[in-house]
Amino acid sequence: MENLSYPASNCRKYEFITAASGDMVPAILDPMGNSFPLHSTVNPRREAERLIGTLENEGFLVFFGLGGAFYIDAALKREKTSQILLIDFDQSSISGLINQINNAELFNDPRLTLLLDPDEKDIQERIISLYKPAIHGGIRLIPLRARTNIDRDLFNNAASIVNKAIEAVSSDFSVQAHFGKRWQSNIIHNLKKAASCKGELPQLITSRKKAAVCAAGPSLDKQLHRLKERECFIISTDTSLGTLLDAGIKPDAVISIDCQHIGYYHFMKGFPEDTYLFLDLVSPPSMSSLSEKTIFFSGNHPMARYVSAHLIQLPEVDISGGNVTYAAISLAEQLGAEEIELYGADFSFPNGISYARGTYIYPYFEKKQNRFQSLECQASHFLYRTELKKIDKNDSWYYESPILKFYREKLEEKIMNMEAKLIPAEGEGAKIKTKETPYKNIQDRETYSYGKIKTSIDDFLISYKDRIKNSGHEEDLLTTLLPLAAYYRARNNEASFKEIHEEAVNYSIKKINSIIDNKIDN
Repeated sequence: MENLSYPASNCRKYEFITAASGDMVPAILDPMGNSFPLHSTVNPRREAERLIGTLENEGFLVFFGLGGAFYIDAALKREKTSQILLIDFDQSSISGLINQINNAELFNDPRLTLLLDPDEKDIQERIISLYKPAIHGGIRLIPLRARTNIDRDLFNNAASIVNKAIEAVSSDFSVQAHFGKRWQSNIIHNLKKAASCKGELPQLITSRKKAAVCAAGPSLDKQLHRLKERECFIISTDTSLGTLLDAGIKPDAVISIDCQHIGYYHFMKGFPEDTYLFLDLVSPPSMSSLSEKTIFFSGNHPMARYVSAHLIQLPEVDISGGNVTYAAISLAEQLGAEEIELYGADFSFPNGISYARGTYIYPYFEKKQNRFQSLECQASHFLYRTELKKIDKNDSWYYESPILKFYREKLEEKIMNMEAKLIPAEGEGAKIKTKETPYKNIQDRETYSYGKIKTSIDDFLISYKDRIKNSGHEEDLLTTLLPLAAYYRARNNEASFKEIHEEAVNYSIKKINSIIDNKIDN
């Protein structure tokens, strides 16, 4: 993608033309002195009102080009407009343009964010930080054509960046819309157990300074013999636990980030005694009873961060990669590992196989098989449920899906900033790009620990319930409800945010009351 920096030699000059309506319309002058009005020279306000009138439920608007701000003015007068991002280039000439706009006070509206001469990172970060689908509903890009046509390449590149950022937000929203209700319920139900896991944790990786992270890809079957020879702290993903147990390998820790009850299938072969179980606070409440050494952590859910701020400080684990292998690597580094060996991380389907032997999926398929749905048929359906790309690799091959490629690339991004050295074991799946990174003494790392209880569980829940009911639009409270609001937004896109917010508040209060009253209510 081309650089978005605006060349100083292209600085624009503006003049103002009086429209028939009496409004002042800015016009860009080309090097020959030709004038190009940016709005209608008859009635620019009516032109803007007609355009904005074509919008439906979009609450977030991205404007390309300031012009005389007629589009901005009309959009801010619209009831459904909740956020505007204005992008333009050539800051020096734009500053003069703003000074000439009659209703310049509109720039004081908190809904308007002005972004001048942005680079790719600026645009992406603003879209991702500002656009909340649960609050804003839809999003629309509105170019001021007379302005964008003059710097076509610049604005076309900016549009590509905006669309890429919207895709990232939309993907995250889809996950929130699917799991938002379950996350909120699980967090509230897990609080009592989480609060009992207090006190300083031991430095789990000590003099060995080495860890092994085990994913559940098919290559794990052929790597087990190597793992048995290693003297290291073994962290198993929940999916790979069954494979390790079948091989007689007892991991030191298991990590799970799934909020669904189906995750319990990973533990049908039992849970090893004295093995730590690290659970995201969004995990199903029933999971915490699997181990006497259950340790809750905060992933990226805003409600979990609120719990850390107001009830008990939970350790944080980076789960932004979207999968449990990424989370396990983050945990290993946080526990002091200077060197992490990675097993079973294929991020693909080597030779058309989805998981290592011993994982839950095979007995799950066996239980469901019948004359019409054999185990092989179910495995094939599972494999081909999404788009696949076949990639040849020496004497073998593998299928790669878009989501597995995304997971691998997210991990590769993480590796570039890791303090620990990651060493992927040789496997049959997609190759993971690594780089040499310097070691860092584990004593220099922040201790993985719990804070002290700041208040009782009941007092925390009552306070939270009262706050979301009476002052729920305060930023720290509003963010705790956004994933749940996404769940309701996806089911009623025409509702106002006030209605969506009310549903999220009522559901949370119901869950809190069930805990306070010791009722079982899932």
